[in-house]
Amino acid sequence: MELRPFAGTYLTDPGAVWRDLLHRDQGVHYADDLGMWLISRHEQVRQAFGDPESFGNALTLAPVYEMCPEALAVVMRLDVPPTTAAADSPVHTRTRAALRATFANTAGRVSVQFGPIVRRRVDELVDGIARRRGEVVDLVPEFTALLPLLVVVDILGVPDRDVPRIRGWADGQIALIWGRPEPAEQVRLAQGLLDFWHYCQELVARRIDEGATGDDFVSRVLRHRDGDDEVLTEPEVASMAFNLLVAGHETTAGLLAHALEQALTTPDRWRRLAEEPASVPGFLEETLRFGPAIDGWLRVTRRPVTIGGVTIPAGARCLLLIGAANRDPAVFADPQRFDPDRVTARDHLSFGYGPHFCIGAALARLEARIALGRLAEAIPALRLATGYVTAYKPNVAFRAHQILPAVVDAGTLPSDRPGDPSGTSARAA
Repeated sequence: MELRPFAGTYLTDPGAVWRDLLHRDQGVHYADDLGMWLISRHEQVRQAFGDPESFGNALTLAPVYEMCPEALAVVMRLDVPPTTAAADSPVHTRTRAALRATFANTAGRVSVQFGPIVRRRVDELVDGIARRRGEVVDLVPEFTALLPLLVVVDILGVPDRDVPRIRGWADGQIALIWGRPEPAEQVRLAQGLLDFWHYCQELVARRIDEGATGDDFVSRVLRHRDGDDEVLTEPEVASMAFNLLVAGHETTAGLLAHALEQALTTPDRWRRLAEEPASVPGFLEETLRFGPAIDGWLRVTRRPVTIGGVTIPAGARCLLLIGAANRDPAVFADPQRFDPDRVTARDHLSFGYGPHFCIGAALARLEARIALGRLAEAIPALRLATGYVTAYKPNVAFRAHQILPAVVDAGTLPSDRPGDPSGTSARAA
């Protein structure tokens, strides 16, 4: 079975495709339709992530198709310097150090720095959904995609009024780079990407004018820079904000949607999450393994590489199939089964591996844990709408749900809770 990321089985049941690819050509083969080498086994994907000298990042954010001339002309006006995801050493080493110094990236630091933001935003959204008893709510736009975006704009100090624009720009970037839009749509999305970049440049300029005294991420990075271009340049600060506004919410949005679908398709799972909050972290780890938000990531070979007994030439684009690696039977017993109690779930590669390991992993876990636990507590009878069928957006890298309609059955409303007459939850997850 071929990958075919833009049509067919891959948009409804990617696991069936991954199962076939794991047993094909030692897990490494060239896909003519994509013009890429596919790498699917856990050991091989881990090796590629951990070897930046052989597998570089220069083309990570380059479109996976031949862009039309009109859209390409717009994209060529983008002067975004590579910083983290698209950078190799020594640029990556320098910019990663700045990011680690200014962005909480351990469970303890994340809980202290971002926990209050996450809990406030979760309570706002969950309380709003819980009040819609008897209604069908599409959890994608109203919860799983919205919550992480609200958190990241709080972290950057961006006003809520800009959320719709940022969501459109971020979704557009993912479709433009890792999708396959029609030419007219390419032009529209390319212009949106340029507008998005200008927005981030203006955000940095405003923080500089304000003296960078705030507690927002951009101000912290500017203070870390302290006017020294050898630490970071101003365009690099804008690039980091640009990347965070996309990566900082799209991946967590995918994790939440996958977790909710897995929980709600089996009522006993949802009931357990509501009754046993301690089970939520393990459930999320198995979700990360079984249905990663990013199930394929790009690298380019910097020299000829032999992997899985297959030699890939220098300059070749490679798609590291994280989703397939996470279901490798050599690492996970009965890998096609979703098992919330799987003790090896954390061996997944959903946050990458090596020097480019996702710096936002702890934040993603915190958001998903608080959101899933709080929603299950507030609406223990939540269920998927009758007739729901899984469908993902066509994309090489991001595994995003088209919709996730759920019926808000009777549950405990915030105003029903003893000692909370105001209807505002102050409970910490």
